[in-house]
Amino acid sequence: MYVIVAVAVLLIAGLLYLLDRALKAVNEGRRRREAALRLAAAAAEAEEKDRQRRAAAAASAALTTVLPAILEPERDPRRVA
Repeated sequence: MYVIVAVAVLLIAGLLYLLDRALKAVNEGRRRREAALRLAAAAAEAEEKDRQRRAAAAASAALTTVLPAILEPERDPRRVA
C-alpha cells in the first residue's frame, strides 16, 4: 500500500514538472513571436526612413548639380591676441 502511494506521489510530481516545462516553453514561444513581430515592424520603419533619406540625398544631389554651391574662400585661422 505504501509503495503504491509513493509511486503515485512520484508520478504526480513528474507530471507537474512536465506541465511546468510545457507552460514555460509555450510562454517562451509566445514571447519570441511577439519580439519577432516588434523587430519586423522596427526593421520596416528603419527601411522606410532609409529610403526617405536616400531620396532626400538624391534630390539634394540633383539640386546641387543644377545650382552649384557657393564656395567661400579659404581663411586662415583666427588669432586671438
